[in-house]
Parts: sequence; structure tokens; C-alpha cells
Amino acid sequence: MEVNLLYGRDGLLIDVPEDTFIVEPKHVPKCDNEEEAVIEALRNPIGSSPLKERVKSTDKVAIVISDITRPTPNHILVPLLIKELDHVPLENFVIINGTGTHRDQTKEEFIQMLGEWVVENVRIINNQCHNNEALVKVGESRFGCDVYLNNEYVEADFRIVTGFIEPHFFAGYSGGPKGIMPGIAGIETVMTFHNAKMIGDPKATWGNMQGNPVQDMTREINRMCKPDFMLNVTLNREKEITAVFAGELYEAHDKGCAYVEEHAMVKCEQRFDVVITSNSGYPLDQNLYQAVKGMSAAQKIVKKGGTIIIASECSDGIPDHGNFYKILQLAKTPQELLDMINNPEFKMFDQWQVQKQAVIQTWADVYVYSQLSEEQVTNSLLKPTDNIEKTIEELREQYGENMSVAVLPLGPLTIPYVHE
Repeated sequence: MEVNLLYGRDGLLIDVPEDTFIVEPKHVPKCDNEEEAVIEALRNPIGSSPLKERVKSTDKVAIVISDITRPTPNHILVPLLIKELDHVPLENFVIINGTGTHRDQTKEEFIQMLGEWVVENVRIINNQCHNNEALVKVGESRFGCDVYLNNEYVEADFRIVTGFIEPHFFAGYSGGPKGIMPGIAGIETVMTFHNAKMIGDPKATWGNMQGNPVQDMTREINRMCKPDFMLNVTLNREKEITAVFAGELYEAHDKGCAYVEEHAMVKCEQRFDVVITSNSGYPLDQNLYQAVKGMSAAQKIVKKGGTIIIASECSDGIPDHGNFYKILQLAKTPQELLDMINNPEFKMFDQWQVQKQAVIQTWADVYVYSQLSEEQVTNSLLKPTDNIEKTIEELREQYGENMSVAVLPLGPLTIPYVHE
């Protein structure tokens, strides 16, 4: 049986056993007219008066976007926001790229993300989480840190956050307040947000908003300097807009999360020996750091001692920013990594992603099909494969003729679960 995995820009066709269980979300068609749907949401928002009525012509307007690792259709959302606020001079806008701890985007990448007209006519900045001069303290979190946010966002007269909503492997759902925290936060604040205790909390997981310390902290910090307006969308397999949620931050985000839960969460009756997953294709599968999300989705339904095979193109490498690869090489086994990270004296940014990867690997073996070299994969304590079909057959020798197999063709756009 052939299955097409989301992989890079073009997909990856693989042969799997005939009795393989396919795990996909309910298909949702795109909006009849994506632009009209966005404009309708801006003019009839949730818990808010229309956007245009709320912004004065003299206001400095900050628009926060998600970075290039997210498939948010910024090329649609941002021009429509600016068009809807046509009474505001272009020089009054600033677009803030919510990189969190990720690398800056280049001008060419901004053109890819936003379109040439926006790049040539509106000022765009990358958030600088390590640059104290670009940050300002807005309060103190009950989770134990000072809260620093991008100064241009804080000083704006009107603040808009954009994004898209999908299940998230430790925040419950993406979008909404996550655009601000960690999107435009300082490194000190991000380190607490992603510390071992927060990430290791059992409630910090896919699709859970109740008692989730990560979601609680991002909402707490947003209240300290709240966006005046949220514009989020949901997407289907083709990265097309299926619904638009705009208006008051928390109310609009909650409605969006409920919509995603209805379509993306898929119940399975059992766990499987082998789970094959993607990382949702480009742009999410640009690097190994992001691929941990696909591994985490697969872990939800793989047996203890089972095997995960992830197809993630990793066209951007490990990546080369941050400490992710460096931390992976500080120990010889996933358990040693966990012990090291759970030591209160250990603090390195990017440890949260390593922690998640190590938790998965203490549960199941993980093979990676990608553009990475064998050395890069093995140095990351993972197993390389250049032929998924061959690896499946080799695993049959380990698990026997009755080996059970499941596939998540859309990766973490689908969140499977088993009631145990």
C-alpha cells in the first residue's frame, strides 16, 4: 500500500504493509475565498469591535508574525491587515518577526514569507532575544523570572498578534498568546518558560490547556502587555486556510483551539510496534530541532520498546543556531541526557527540545529519514535510514510477522491518542 507523507515541499511516497493503520485528521476544505474570510473576521471579530474602529490614524501599530519555521500564511494575513488599516500611514507600522530563540530571517526569506510589496514598504525587524537593548521589562512572572518583551512591541500604541493554531507538544495548542511568549520574549524569560520542570510536567502535552504550566505562563505574560487584537487561522494538509479566528486574544484563541480539537485529535484503540510519521512537510520540517514534534506525535501511540520512523527533510540542517546539537553530544544515551537536564544546576537554552527528544527515546527507538548525513543523525543519538521500506522489513525480524504498523502522513497536524 502506498502512502504519501508530507515531506519537504513535494512529499514522499512510501510502500507500507497492507494492514497498516492510517492516522489522519478529518479533512477540512479551504475557505471558499481565503481573503474574504480574513476580512470578514477583521470586521466581525470575536469579543471585540471591528479592527478598523479601534485603531487611530496616528497610532504606531506593531504586527507580530511567526517565523519561517511556521506555515502561517503571512503573505495573506499581513497585507490584509495593512489594507484594512489604510487610514494608518505605512511608516507607522512595524512588523516584528517572532523568532523566539530561532535564527533571524534574511530579506529574501521575508519576501518569501510576506511578499515583496510588504518588504519594500513596511519596516520589519527580527526579535533579538539576547539583545538587552531591544527588550524591556514588563513584570515578574509567578513562575520565577523577570519578564522581558520586545521594546517596539511594548511601546506601540496598538498591538496585533498573528499566527496559526495547531496542537502543540508541550503548550497544548500553538497560536494566540504563544506569538508573544516566547515569540518576542527575552532569553531569560524563555529559559524559565522552557525549564525542565515546566517541560517535564505531565500536563504540558498535546491538546491540553487545563493545568498546563506552559500555557498558563504564556497567558500570564500576555496579560502583562496584552495584544489589542489577535488574527489566527487554521490550516489543512495543503496549508490552506480552513477557518479564521480574530478578536480578543483569549476568547478568540479558545474558540480556535476547540475547532482544532474537533478535527485534529484522533482516537486509536491500541498502541503499535512501529509508527511512521512525517514532520508536516515544509516549513516545519526544515531542521532536526523541529522534527522532535513529529517524533512526539508518534510517541502517543507507539508501544513501549517500539520504533518510530520519522521522515523530515531537514533542508536547513540541525540547525546551526543555538545549543541543540551541542547538548545532544554532552551525553552518550538519552537517559544520561535526561539526568543531566533534570539537574537544577544545568541551564542551556535549547535544552527543552533535547529533553523532549530524550523522553521519546527512552520510550522507543527513533529512525530518521532526511537530508542529514549519517554522522549528524548518529551524533544526535538517533538512527539514520535511507530506505524506509527496508527498515520496516528489518523491524519485522525484531517484532515478528504480526508486527503492527501505523502511519501519520501529516505528522503533528494529527494528534493521535489511546485511552489506557
